[in-house]
Amino acid sequence: MKTYCLLLTFFFINFCYGQNDKAKKIAEQPRYTPTWLNPNVFQPAQISQYIRRMLQDKAGNIWFGTNGDGVCRYDGKSFVYFTTKEGLAGDAVRAMLQDEKGIIWFATSGGISKYDPSGTSTSLSGKMFTNITIKDGLAHSEVWSMLRDKSGNFWFGTEGGVSFYNGHSVTNFAIPVPDIKGFAAYQAPKLINSIIQDKKGDIWFGSNGGGAYRYDGKTLSNISEKDGLCNNFVQSILEDKAGNMWFATRFGGMCRYSAASLKTGGKAFTYFTEKEGLSKNFAWTMHQDKYGILWLGGAGGGVSRYDGKTLTNFSKKDGLGNMYVQSILEDKDCKLWFGTSGGVYRFDGKVFYAFTKYMAGC
Repeated sequence: MKTYCLLLTFFFINFCYGQNDKAKKIAEQPRYTPTWLNPNVFQPAQISQYIRRMLQDKAGNIWFGTNGDGVCRYDGKSFVYFTTKEGLAGDAVRAMLQDEKGIIWFATSGGISKYDPSGTSTSLSGKMFTNITIKDGLAHSEVWSMLRDKSGNFWFGTEGGVSFYNGHSVTNFAIPVPDIKGFAAYQAPKLINSIIQDKKGDIWFGSNGGGAYRYDGKTLSNISEKDGLCNNFVQSILEDKAGNMWFATRFGGMCRYSAASLKTGGKAFTYFTEKEGLSKNFAWTMHQDKYGILWLGGAGGGVSRYDGKTLTNFSKKDGLGNMYVQSILEDKDCKLWFGTSGGVYRFDGKVFYAFTKYMAGC
């Protein structure tokens, strides 16, 4: 009887989701039903539930780094998923970049993976990905951030600290470890959430409780709450076109650091928190677009836009079906994409709309 019921249930599900080949393909994708998703969006149509990072490669393809479905490549017509089955180091992808040779690098939950879109190289195992893992000296298998510096070296931010890769070997780079016990934060004190290199060549690290660190090639210095930083849990760092440094934090919103202002007697930090009109103080990711406008994605706060004078918040009333925005991409056509905890949304200049497999014509 149990076997009969299971078969009947299986038949019913396949009947509902398999009316045609198009629907069948979509139904084979993981189906998520979190309560915060727009109920009008058919769940299997989502690229994935969590979109951690997005990248547009030199060929124009858009890559979506997910939290459990590996990485998805969209060529304008169809979607292809790459997971650990294809040799990807881990199925959670949190950072991506493409180097000057066209190789695409992925920071994952199982280490670092690199992929050659030209297909001219494969790993020794015959897989399409070549991986760098803890076996190669990586500080931790869980990798959250990544930078290729101006010298061509790689910096990987992991849950075990920073790893440096010169193309041949991996060495660890020491960052002070904060005490984060008692904080309602991810309990990984060595975690490095963000790594960038500024115009001067200095490398910045956003830590999980210790503020931001700057390395000038010789000395490591720290900027924290005692110096005026809005919060020590730094999720993202960005240098704007004017040379100001921006910090998105977990508990203190967003703040801007201006060395030029400090030199002329002004304030070093300018704050953007709930007090100044930000939706939520949990700021996740930032992007400055072609026109100089700063965009912020928040955890529960949706999207915020700052044009240098006015802070504007966008939420569900503007079409944003999910308020947890983890990644932002500006494509070659200057269109903005937002990766959320409920799929992908695009902004047409006025409203947001869900970008699903149906809309893409898959």
